[in-house]
Amino acid sequence: MKKLKKILWGSAIVLLIFFIAGIIVVGVFFDGIVKKGVETVGPQIAKVSVELDEVHLSLLTGSAKIKGLAIGNPEGCKTPRAISAGLVVIGVNPRSVFSDKIVVRSVRVESPEITFEGNPFGKNNLGQIMDNINAIAKGGGPAATNATAQTGGKPARKIEVDDFLITGAKVHVSLTGMSGKEITLPLPEIHLANLGKDSDGLTATDLTRQVFGAITSSTLKVVINAVTSISKDAGNVGKDVGKAAGEGVNKITKGIGGLFKKTTD
Repeated sequence: MKKLKKILWGSAIVLLIFFIAGIIVVGVFFDGIVKKGVETVGPQIAKVSVELDEVHLSLLTGSAKIKGLAIGNPEGCKTPRAISAGLVVIGVNPRSVFSDKIVVRSVRVESPEITFEGNPFGKNNLGQIMDNINAIAKGGGPAATNATAQTGGKPARKIEVDDFLITGAKVHVSLTGMSGKEITLPLPEIHLANLGKDSDGLTATDLTRQVFGAITSSTLKVVINAVTSISKDAGNVGKDVGKAAGEGVNKITKGIGGLFKKTTD
């Protein structure tokens, strides 16, 4: 009897070791899959480069860490990146990973660096990227098309994000007409909640659209406030921008509201 118990305990331990090893192996493969997926689908949605240094995913805890996120700028920009973040921490409901709707409990983007290049009342890098995303969203998004093709006609899985927080962000501002001079401004926290919760979820394109829209609108407000303040304090410096501020603020405010309207085919 004792011998049988030893055998059973030994078998259980061996199975546990294989189970843990399997989780680790699958996790390693998932890390690569997530990294490749983001770096493939991201550029198709935003039409700029999207790169990650590292992805660490734990299926047991439902947690993930992304290090070295870098979103490029459109062609013609003098600065290489629109957004970079050293660390993104994500919490996922592990059971939802294999369902039709992936439930992301939380996303925390820590101390990202945002570059604003151009004119806050006209053409700028963030506005160009936002236009790219909106154009792709009208067609349903490349992520949906690719996923449907890969799954034999099944629709792409949707995403729910319960809590999305961007904290400690800084905006590096390079305005048209400033001769390459740059100013750095703090960006208030951006907090989004219940994205896709009361529906079947959001596609990767729709989620990107909402998050990037929030970043763009928040950045524009900060830049406009700074430009208006500089124009008042500096007199003739930025005089032309100051004249446009009244109409520009109204225009941009209306535009920001449109960013969050659901795109229809």
